[in-house]
Amino acid sequence: MKHESYWLDTAPSNSNSYVSSELNDKADVIVIGGGFTGLSSALCLAKRGAETVILEAGDVIGEASGRNGGQCNNGTAQSFSDLVKGHGIEQAKCFYQAYNQAVDTIEALIKREEIDCDFSRNGKLKLAAKPAHFEGLKQAAQLLKTEGVDPNVELLTAADLSSEISCDGFYGGLLYPDSAKLHVGKFGHGLALAAVNAGAKIHANTPATNLEKSASGSWIVTTPRGKIEATQVLVATGGSGPGPFGWFRRRIVPVGSFAIVTEPLPTELIEQLLPGKRNYVTTRHIGNYFRVTPDQRLLFGGRARFAVSNPKSDQQGGVILRQTLAKLMPELKDVGVDYCWGGTVDMSADRLPRAGQHNGLYYSMGYSGHGVQMAVHMGEIMANLIEGKTTRNPWQDLNWPAVPGHFGKPWFLPVVGLYYQLLDRTQ
Repeated sequence: MKHESYWLDTAPSNSNSYVSSELNDKADVIVIGGGFTGLSSALCLAKRGAETVILEAGDVIGEASGRNGGQCNNGTAQSFSDLVKGHGIEQAKCFYQAYNQAVDTIEALIKREEIDCDFSRNGKLKLAAKPAHFEGLKQAAQLLKTEGVDPNVELLTAADLSSEISCDGFYGGLLYPDSAKLHVGKFGHGLALAAVNAGAKIHANTPATNLEKSASGSWIVTTPRGKIEATQVLVATGGSGPGPFGWFRRRIVPVGSFAIVTEPLPTELIEQLLPGKRNYVTTRHIGNYFRVTPDQRLLFGGRARFAVSNPKSDQQGGVILRQTLAKLMPELKDVGVDYCWGGTVDMSADRLPRAGQHNGLYYSMGYSGHGVQMAVHMGEIMANLIEGKTTRNPWQDLNWPAVPGHFGKPWFLPVVGLYYQLLDRTQ
């Protein structure tokens, strides 16, 4: 069994063809972070003639962008009904429609740049783990339809699920037919190549260790390989990682997310278990997500334990996921597992992204486990903002207070985990 991301292991090994070796001392824009947000923004900026440099502390798409479930979903992490209660109908519509637009953004980019990444609009099925959860999905579906936000969603009863998924324990679901899936490793490398072909320069293993304003008002970023000066800087690291980003770090909570991928499965077994071949998510607070990969494996993931990702934690998370999978689909209890890995989900307190400016720094982060589509979409939006173009940033008006007692290390994760376990037992 490999303890690495399936997506990164099965992506083309072409990083040497786009990573630059020589660090220039000046640029128009420095993008800190070589994930989907950074690559997307750099591609847009470079195509418009801006001298753009990406600084990545590790490998390109080596963190969240290459360690997720490969789902490109519309719809928000939160219930639409809850968003309406917390933000009002118009703001809730704006949030929801941003995710619809984000899936469209990825599809258009893939077609425009001719990126081969197994993209398909297969739909997302949100599975109700309890009767009360189904009532919540029903309420959300009615609201989405009556308000004209997403008339395509379809409420499925427990009986309806038999044609979608072969496993007991779910009380219905909500189908979002416009959602998509893709091979995020192939997509990320294709996006990086597109950015470089447009003129951007990517520097891997080049962390930003200091950030300061010069007397002239430009930004000076220090790295182990030297300093580089630019007019604008976009922080696209996720917020919880290393570097001089304490203000962001106090507002982002890094949570471990874990995944396993089975050995290739017989086509007949997949057709029996998951005939719809959707993206699947469950409604529990500590829930799961799963999908079939392009080579007929099952990827099964979730926040199996509230802990940071490290080799020991990843293995423990993998054990829990395997046990959960066997309960959900007993037919797979003896199937081989070829991949097990973990990664960090950068969560905001309300699970909504944050993007804008702080003290002159542009930033976009906090995608809270729904970042594949939104990171790419916000990369384009941030490129527009950096260029001074008029564009709608759906997250610009959100308040963003620091998490009380949080100064960078998430000491409280075990307590949060116990709280969510309690909610899953009682709600």
